[in-house]
Amino acid sequence: MTLVYFIVAISILVVIHEYGHFWVARRAGVQVLRFSVGFGKPLFSFKDRHGTEFSLAPIPLGGYVKMLDSREAPVADHLKHQEFNSKSPWARIAIASAGPIANFLFAILVYAVLFWGGSKEFIPVVADTVAESPAAVAGVQPGDELVAIGDEPTPSWQSVSWALLSYIGETRTVDLVVLRDGDEQTLPLRLNRWLSEEEGPDPLGGLGVVPRLPEVPLVLAQVMDDSAAAKAGLQPGDLLVAANGEKIDDWRAWVDLIRRSADQSVLVEYERDGRLFETEAFPHSVTLDSGEKVGQIGVIPVSPEAPDDWVREIKPGPVQAVWMGIDKTWSLIVLTLDSLWKMLTGDVSVKNLSGPITIAKVAGDSASSGLIVFVNFLALLSVSLGVLNLLPVPMLDGGHILFYTAELLRGKPLPESVQIAAVKVGMMLLLMLMVVAFYNDISRL
Repeated sequence: MTLVYFIVAISILVVIHEYGHFWVARRAGVQVLRFSVGFGKPLFSFKDRHGTEFSLAPIPLGGYVKMLDSREAPVADHLKHQEFNSKSPWARIAIASAGPIANFLFAILVYAVLFWGGSKEFIPVVADTVAESPAAVAGVQPGDELVAIGDEPTPSWQSVSWALLSYIGETRTVDLVVLRDGDEQTLPLRLNRWLSEEEGPDPLGGLGVVPRLPEVPLVLAQVMDDSAAAKAGLQPGDLLVAANGEKIDDWRAWVDLIRRSADQSVLVEYERDGRLFETEAFPHSVTLDSGEKVGQIGVIPVSPEAPDDWVREIKPGPVQAVWMGIDKTWSLIVLTLDSLWKMLTGDVSVKNLSGPITIAKVAGDSASSGLIVFVNFLALLSVSLGVLNLLPVPMLDGGHILFYTAELLRGKPLPESVQIAAVKVGMMLLLMLMVVAFYNDISRL
């Protein structure tokens, strides 16, 4: 199913991206010969009344829009006015830009709809701080509410994580605004190459704060099929009482014990229908992205109930939701470019670069978590695809835009020898990028 969700995600984003090129090309008077989703010999195709062939090909790693172009094949004189290369540089820039812009518009639409639907988020109140962590050194105390990080308001824990992402790899002092006893205070958050060597950095963990969250009940809501828990006879509704003879105080203690018990016997005492039972479970060994092996038993607890004053409802109107969608998309564009630059300068580890294997894994995980999570992932991936394609590298949309802009400034195209040399350099850069991404993907397996 991971492969299926990966194909679905890539196909959706390819259609959106290529439709951007297609839509603008049609309006610029360019004849579109083929709109293909996937590469290779078409499995299915049809032509519309304009003569464009729409096809579905078997290799689902992208797609393309093929336009009438004399550089690829001779063009009859009566069709010269519909040729891509005969259009003005401005028209070609618009066509090349339309794909990434379509990706950004898709992300804006998704985020606007999600924001408009409203959400309830935990207010970012600190339960505790880790000794000698940046938060502890800055003076954050239990009970403080994180109001803002720098210029970014933080109404929820999710917004705290997003605000912190832009500071990864940096050495600087950031204003951390907290609400303490009804008064706002600004604390100096000092960062020194913060999380620069971390793979898959955890902003909240790196900050050193423990969020105030409601206590998770020790009652099982779900037991996964064929899991260690199912084989041990545990069922939804069971109340966990003890493990290996020691009383279980909270869900975190239970998780810690299971993580330490990979492929080891765990004697579980539980309550069902008012009666106590014992069973022996053998948590499966799972390897995390960091390489650490931990135990996993396959249970989900009943959702905790939080007091009303711990939760903040965010419910914008339609216009505000659109602006929030625009702001969210713009923030992701800036964050993506900033992260790429930090990788080039060494401020962020290149281990964070991911390829298709990791994308497929995340697609599968997000789809299994529900439609909203999967659509959110699509929007995030759409922004990444748009930014990547706008990089000024030949072979990508950004490289074509660079050529057309140079032609606009010079009054004539760049010499063919220069374009060929640039394409070779671009191919080399993309190949190097792919090698690093695949290496990271494989090392995580």
